[in-house]
Amino acid sequence: MKPEAQLAELKRGVVDVHVESELLERLNTGRPLKIKAGFDPTRPDLHLGHTVLLNKMRQFQELGHEIVFIVGDFTAQIGDPSGRSSTRPVPTRDEILKGARSYADQAFKILDRDRTQIVYNSEWLGKMAFDDVIRLAGKYTLARMMERDDFKRRWAEHQSISLHELLYPLAQAYDSVVLECDVELGGTDQLFNLLVGREIMREMGQRPQIVMTTPILEGINARFEAEKIVGAKMSKSLDNYVGVAEPPKEQFGKLMSISDDLMWRYYELLSSEPSLEVERRKRACAAGKMNPRDAKIALGKEIVTRYHDAEHANAAEASWLAQFSKRQIPDDMPEHEVALDEDAVWVPKLLSDIGLVKSSSDGRRRIQQGGVEIDGDRVTDPQARLPKGRYIIKAGKRSWATVTLK
Repeated sequence: MKPEAQLAELKRGVVDVHVESELLERLNTGRPLKIKAGFDPTRPDLHLGHTVLLNKMRQFQELGHEIVFIVGDFTAQIGDPSGRSSTRPVPTRDEILKGARSYADQAFKILDRDRTQIVYNSEWLGKMAFDDVIRLAGKYTLARMMERDDFKRRWAEHQSISLHELLYPLAQAYDSVVLECDVELGGTDQLFNLLVGREIMREMGQRPQIVMTTPILEGINARFEAEKIVGAKMSKSLDNYVGVAEPPKEQFGKLMSISDDLMWRYYELLSSEPSLEVERRKRACAAGKMNPRDAKIALGKEIVTRYHDAEHANAAEASWLAQFSKRQIPDDMPEHEVALDEDAVWVPKLLSDIGLVKSSSDGRRRIQQGGVEIDGDRVTDPQARLPKGRYIIKAGKRSWATVTLK
């Protein structure tokens, strides 16, 4: 593929490119570029949010470029402050190593194993002496570091910022120096870190890397308000994720739980379907010629097929439809988010708060009469309490709601 055509393909679905002219210049050399992306194994599983970036890596790979998958076993001990409102808890070494092994295995569900170089950044960061760290820190200023949005916000709100967090962007930048990479990929929340890499490479006398960012995928409980997505990014810690290694039925069920509007965002960032076909489905749903549920089923099957196989996808669909039919769950249920003041909420009060019953006492009577179900199970204890999570609640014969307790 000609360099101009490669550039057009690589820019699809990308938010930031720093700097496009530099990327085209390097593509024009005809040599394979070295593409870097790092993943801190703070948890053992990759989720669909990670795959947005992995798919872009695969695209570079298919165009003949060299992919370096960095397992951030050293940087995970610092904790990436990107988007954080407080200092991130530090995982144990055993947790990091377990996550590192799991990440590498799951990455090959997308990347070509034979054409992917996996490296651990402890190989070089772990060998740095204290004077090496001082010299690295001398390449960047505190004033520039405090321009970072999350640091600036935390400082203004008198939230603590640990000194070791200031070292994270420098450590990530040093990965680029060691590898002498051409391009670094990351999510949009990584833009500051990636640009620090450009500066440090320049300070070290190297040609600065090109920076490219991909969109952040919202979690399954996100929703649209006034044509804008409201909700946190997909994260295992927030329990709003779909794991790459999760069982097929779990993957399919979670994807079927997303709202109809959010489905098109998932199509945009996750589907391999041609954009014209996706647009055709979207128009058909808007015109009432296609049930949004059927479009969601198609997406769910595509994802399950990708990470398992078509047989598992068909089985997951059949299981979900059987469950759906048995419960007669409506696909246009109202959705609610409720912030908990305590660890759990009293179910009769919750029923009242979301409008399924008139009052808490009415909710208690409804439970005693056997008329309340949560996730298909009848509630029999009028003192029952629900912890944080996502639930499908039925009160009476026709009153349904989806509730996310936060």
